[in-house]
Formats: sequence, structure tokens, C-alpha cells
Amino acid sequence: MPQLVVLPHGELCPDGAVIDAPAGKSVCDVLLENGIEIEHACEKSCACTTCHVIVREGFEQLADATDDEEDLLDKAWGLEPTSRLSCQAIVPAEGEYVIEIPKYTINHAKENH
Repeated sequence: MPQLVVLPHGELCPDGAVIDAPAGKSVCDVLLENGIEIEHACEKSCACTTCHVIVREGFEQLADATDDEEDLLDKAWGLEPTSRLSCQAIVPAEGEYVIEIPKYTINHAKENH
């Protein structure tokens, strides 16, 4: 079974985590199902950047991002060449994937309240 290694994040996952991840699920769903409350303001519809993650290892094994995802990623805080929207990155059948959740997100709905 594939594994997600989540690097420590001060608020969402202070100690980091190693998660057995079912193939075919989005990285976002795997994180949420394992108690890592990553933001997903658009309810995982590829309409925002709040679920942005950086894939530190295993990026090449993920399916390519769609044009819509690429366009949104251009607006993400802390964009890197291996950035993905976790709601769009689907866990492949095997492998280990090291994920970093950026320190900040851009959430216009939250910021305007």
C-alpha cells in the first residue's frame, strides 16, 4: 500500500505522520481521514489553493496536473516546482510520497470575515 509521509507542520501536524494511503484517493482526502485538517475552502472542487502541498519525494509518480490546477497553482503562496493541489493529486498504486503542507494559505473567504 502506498504511504504518505507528512512533514511536521506547526499547527496541522506538529509531529509529522506516516499514513498508509489507499490508491485512488486524493491526498487531501487521505490527510483529512487521518486527522490532518488541511484547508479545503472550495470543498475539493479545484477552485482555490487552500489545499496546496509540496511533494518533496515521489512527485514524478503522480499523474500530471490539469491545466485548471496549474492555473490555480500560479496563485498559491509558496509555489514550488513540485507543488500540487492536494484535492487533485491522486495517490498512485504504490510508492512513498513525502508531503509538506506550506506554512500559509491564501483563503480569501476566511480573510474577508
